[in-house]
Amino acid sequence: MAPLPSTLPRTFSRITLRERPKGSINPSLDGKTGTFTLEHDVPMYRDEDLKDDEAIVQVDWISVDPAMRGWLNPTRSYIAPVAIGAPMRAGGVGRIVRLPKGAKGDLRVGDWVVGTLNWTQYAKVPVKELQKIQTDQTVSPTLYLGALGMPGQTAYWGLHGVAKIKPGETVVVTGAAGAVGSLACQLAKIHGCRVVAIAGGAAKCAFLREDLGIETVLDYKSATFKKDFRAVGYVDVVFENVGGEILDMILGRLNKNARVALCGAISAYNTSAPSGLQGYLNLISQRAKIEGFVVFDYADRYHIAAKEMAEHIRAGKLKVRETHIHGLDECVNALVGLFEGKNTGKMLVKIGDDGAAKL
Repeated sequence: MAPLPSTLPRTFSRITLRERPKGSINPSLDGKTGTFTLEHDVPMYRDEDLKDDEAIVQVDWISVDPAMRGWLNPTRSYIAPVAIGAPMRAGGVGRIVRLPKGAKGDLRVGDWVVGTLNWTQYAKVPVKELQKIQTDQTVSPTLYLGALGMPGQTAYWGLHGVAKIKPGETVVVTGAAGAVGSLACQLAKIHGCRVVAIAGGAAKCAFLREDLGIETVLDYKSATFKKDFRAVGYVDVVFENVGGEILDMILGRLNKNARVALCGAISAYNTSAPSGLQGYLNLISQRAKIEGFVVFDYADRYHIAAKEMAEHIRAGKLKVRETHIHGLDECVNALVGLFEGKNTGKMLVKIGDDGAAKL
């Protein structure tokens, strides 16, 4: 871990939104054709410009999540779209490098924090929007962007808040090898459910089966996928991350009083005309429920999930897989890579000098 700088650089780099994509993101950073622009030589924030409630954070790791694609669209949603010319919104962890004179509260220079830090090397953030985190040899800062962060909260509340899973039920998780899906599989298993994990490709299926211990793993790229899924029988709970044809197929295999928790629809994020569902009539005949949710709805109960997730990690019941990419300039490729299946587990970008892969 690199030491904090005694003096801040005169400039830093960041990535801003150049135009709203119509369909897939254009990954070019040339400032002329791509969705985003890489800005160099951005003047460093000055100490005297800090308000009493602001801090400067040196960004260390950036979270890359499918929901970020939706934040680029100028549509009514649970959060305002990223403004043209603004840094791309993203969760991150980093260390405080500057606080205003006479700053109040328990934050100190050098503290690790998590918050909305964006695609940038340095961020100026209101102190109230930063959460101090504890790290050691067993708890990496990156866990606060995964199992101990929003993906963990999302998996927990999708299962316990929306679907209200019960031991012995059959729970299907789509996008099962991703950050949220892999945690949802494990949490359902810990709760005593029969888990059916759906992922794409031999490597991801092997990860779920061999590393996470999920017994029933189906490869949607397999020629026998539909036949294999029918052999599973009927299902009680669906934790849905993908949408599209797979969700339509699953709706035809619901048990009476089944619950479908709609977490995401990664298959539709890069299209301007998502396909509609055909199998929804089965919701009527099986008295089933389908409910969309946003994890922010459970903010007042985050502490409940955080405590339980931490206990599972310490006990070795919850395993975490991360895909590490290196360099601010790789943020766009990392986001695009999510939709191409290039991650297993949580996708993270290292902003700094530690070695990691490039896409």
